[in-house]
Amino acid sequence: QLQACGGGLVQAGGSLRLSCAASGRTFSNYRMGWFRQAPGKERGFVAGIASTGGTTYFADSVKGRFTISRDNVKNTVYLQMNSLKPEDTAVYYCAFDRLISSTWYEYAMDYWGKGTLVTVSS
Repeated sequence: QLQACGGGLVQAGGSLRLSCAASGRTFSNYRMGWFRQAPGKERGFVAGIASTGGTTYFADSVKGRFTISRDNVKNTVYLQMNSLKPEDTAVYYCAFDRLISSTWYEYAMDYWGKGTLVTVSS
């Protein structure tokens, strides 16, 4: 079970830190990622991190503004979001999979969190 939290309302240019804690089993050998769904749009990939934490992946729209990290002892993944823009407004979902790949497929994710809403005001 994945529980995401940390969403909220923030002004443009501000920062938020999302976290996603997993329970029920260890996920140290899983990739951990974040997806988001803006109003009226399809859900899409935002950021991901390999099981070892040594490799990270980002959508072009968030590169240089977002960072992702993980704590395998706590079974938790974090998404630090800086320089937020109104277009970052979305429900953010964490998701885990066991693929060995540089590509992130929504349909291939094994576990999903319920999502946390991020609203960025202009």
